[in-house]
Amino acid sequence: MKRIINILLIFLFGGMSYTRACDVCQRNQPAGFEKITHGAGPSGMIDYIIIWTSVIIVVATLYMAFKLLIKPNEKNPDHIKNIVRNQGF
Repeated sequence: MKRIINILLIFLFGGMSYTRACDVCQRNQPAGFEKITHGAGPSGMIDYIIIWTSVIIVVATLYMAFKLLIKPNEKNPDHIKNIVRNQGF
């Protein structure tokens, strides 16, 4: 298990230098995005509304998914949700 975690950490953090923006993109990006993205960044208020709405939807979906996976609130022990919880998939 420890070996798998180490391999995942290498893949996760090993490629960080490749995913950062180049010098030209850093100068052209708006504040907050200057080191993390290439190309044209958000150009207006509607772009920021779209980005933050997407972030809120993703966070809410992840929260509900983990909440219902950890505590499915099903009383029937043969329910499909309990297979994941009891057998450790």
